[in-house]
Amino acid sequence: MLVVRPLNELLGLVPVFIGLLVLGKGETWRILAGVAVIVAVVLFGLLRWVTTRYRITTEQVEMHTGLLVRKRLAVPRDRIRTVDLTAKLGHRLFGLSAIRVGTGQRDQPGEDGLTLDAVSSAEAERLRVLLLTTAKAEAPTAAAEAAVEEARPSVVLSEWDNGWLRYAPLTLSGLVAAGALFGFVMNFARELDIEVLEPMSEAAHWVAEQPLGLTIAVIGAVVLLVATLGSALVYVVQFWGYRLTREPDDTVRVRRGLLTTRSVSVAEQRLRGVELVEPLLLRAGRGAHAKTVTTGLGRKGESNLLLPPAPVAEAHRVSAEVLRQTSGGVTDQPTTGDQAAGGDQPTGGDQATGGDRAAESPTRTPLRRHPMAALRRRMVRAVVPLLVVAAVLAWFAPSWTWQVVLALVPFSAALGYDRYRSLGHALTDRHLLARAGSAVRETVALQRTGIIGWRVSRSFFQRRAGLVTITATTAAGDGAYHVVDVAEADGLALADAAVPDLLRPFLELAD
Repeated sequence: MLVVRPLNELLGLVPVFIGLLVLGKGETWRILAGVAVIVAVVLFGLLRWVTTRYRITTEQVEMHTGLLVRKRLAVPRDRIRTVDLTAKLGHRLFGLSAIRVGTGQRDQPGEDGLTLDAVSSAEAERLRVLLLTTAKAEAPTAAAEAAVEEARPSVVLSEWDNGWLRYAPLTLSGLVAAGALFGFVMNFARELDIEVLEPMSEAAHWVAEQPLGLTIAVIGAVVLLVATLGSALVYVVQFWGYRLTREPDDTVRVRRGLLTTRSVSVAEQRLRGVELVEPLLLRAGRGAHAKTVTTGLGRKGESNLLLPPAPVAEAHRVSAEVLRQTSGGVTDQPTTGDQAAGGDQPTGGDQATGGDRAAESPTRTPLRRHPMAALRRRMVRAVVPLLVVAAVLAWFAPSWTWQVVLALVPFSAALGYDRYRSLGHALTDRHLLARAGSAVRETVALQRTGIIGWRVSRSFFQRRAGLVTITATTAAGDGAYHVVDVAEADGLALADAAVPDLLRPFLELAD
């Protein structure tokens, strides 16, 4: 820890050191500032090592740290939701890992939480098993630990496929990475007095002087090339070596990462479902990524990642593997209550091509369409605002402005129709299925036993259209999952069929 923590900190400060040394131009204060930063980081690492102690009992995990400000952290064993093993470049050089204990929705990105930094990889693996094992009346013995080590091997559910790289450009992460890199290079060049804007301005003027078609083609080709290369690089750095396994200790474990490796383990008894996420571009390429719906663990951070952007068929298969285990191996079938509460017919986009495919995963269950009133609401919200803006611009602005806005109406109408087509819900023996969204379409398969309450809401316009939004509340994932714009009678019947007797007293009171 004396070496690794300062090393990781210094690696993150490499650009600062380069700037201090290169830009110093012989100025002594810049060199002294760089040395001072290095000394401060090393002393901070030494202080952390001297003052950090941790202890694991049958009831809780404790950590004491700090000298001037003493901190004592304690996490009850039964509140542990995930165990995250992270190995940055400095850790990997010495065969070490950092263990972060996740306790649920209070975990905020960027906060350390309860983190045991720089333990050996073997010790990290032992602690991972220990922390995710329900505490017994007595502390684990050496014989018990040996039995764990000799347990059955882990089962591979999914692993890295080079073919998945084709989905990287569909995530738009390359544009974000390219923008950040461009900003860094421009700032660095400005400090070095390197003139890069003038050549770029000349190139821009040359492109602008070309025919319109050629200009559009050049700009499009450059953006496409940068986005493709950048997104592929980001994808490899984040997900290289991805491996999803079911461990002997009844956990689902995800490993991934190129420079910084990460391993997240989630106890299967905490899993309450799976969520498939399909951004518009990724959906157009028939891809998706999957997340877990875990008790006490929201969307904060990346601990709920189950599958990176991959073929949608792989997302369905992985969902089937995970949900089949957490559901006790019982195959889901649409229930009679779902047929009574489902609307008109299954949505064409999710209709299974065969009975076996539908039985593989709840996420393949044919979904029920929502009433035509839901389509009218989406078309009105997609088209009317643009028409209003076009009318205002036609009165107060040049003629070309309202024409541009009016040209967007067909695209907005198509997006509104797609939002309607994405709406759907279903009820199986063990899961509630709900889907919504267009720019980012999300399909959740939530265990019915994980639903702890219902919320029924209606806006003014929903009341006029005879629609409601039924929200299933749960202690897992987002905490609430919505069935949007369903007919009032169908929505109430769906809620009553999903969790019998939970809503019935209120229905009787309403009658």
